[in-house]
Amino acid sequence: MTGMGEVLAKVTIFCFAASYGLALALELWHLVAPRPILRFASITLGAAGVLAHSIFVWVQPIPLGTPFGSLLFLGWILAVFYLYGAVHHHKLAWGLFALPVVFGLVVLAALSPEAGRDGEGSWWQDFQGVRVWGYLHGALVLLAAVGVCVGFVASVMYLVQVRRLRAKLPPTPGMKLYSLERIEAMNRRAILLSFPLLTAGLLVGIALQLQSGTLFQGWDTARILSSLGLWVVFAILLYLRYGAHARGRQVALLTVVAFALLLFALLSPQHPFAQGGGP
Repeated sequence: MTGMGEVLAKVTIFCFAASYGLALALELWHLVAPRPILRFASITLGAAGVLAHSIFVWVQPIPLGTPFGSLLFLGWILAVFYLYGAVHHHKLAWGLFALPVVFGLVVLAALSPEAGRDGEGSWWQDFQGVRVWGYLHGALVLLAAVGVCVGFVASVMYLVQVRRLRAKLPPTPGMKLYSLERIEAMNRRAILLSFPLLTAGLLVGIALQLQSGTLFQGWDTARILSSLGLWVVFAILLYLRYGAHARGRQVALLTVVAFALLLFALLSPQHPFAQGGGP
């Protein structure tokens, strides 16, 4: 068991980053010269990346309270989501839109200042004891971030599909997409799931500040302002969707703005995961 642990500990970020990058390159190749073998090879490399990524986040003492840890875990969850979609809808260009997000998050994590530093203990140990409420706050924000990323992928797919239909471009064998109705439904579900999770995460953070007597302290930081801005954007998205009954391009563009705010929050040195996930 010790020998196996040593082997697993040798898995590095480069292993799964390279797998995701090669899988994306094959998807681009398939776009130019569609061949079933290219899509199969891309999915295989993507699965290898998910496996290596899973081993890394389980074995390595990842500092979850940093941009490095949050970006890496968000990329991992999205990678699993990508792999499911790529296998279940292997005839569609799902990887062409999902893989850039996964690969980008991993690269950002690798470039963060905390990359390569030794953490203390394992990430799952942080969910034990008095720090559990702080990490509940962080976990809720992380799950909301997953929804934002899924909504972003759906929005980019929607904008590309609308452009193709308006330009009356002929069908491209290498880039078959969902229907506009299916893409809109994906974006709608992502928004509906993300908003309550983000709201709950912010409320837990406020409760933790009340408990520690630090309410309103640090609210002028990039982390707090971007998180509040993200919440406001989601509130506007819900109003446009269900109040003003807006559809299509306007909602898709606002979802892209929400994704940009999310990246800004994740890259902030004072992230919600910091110091046990507390605010």
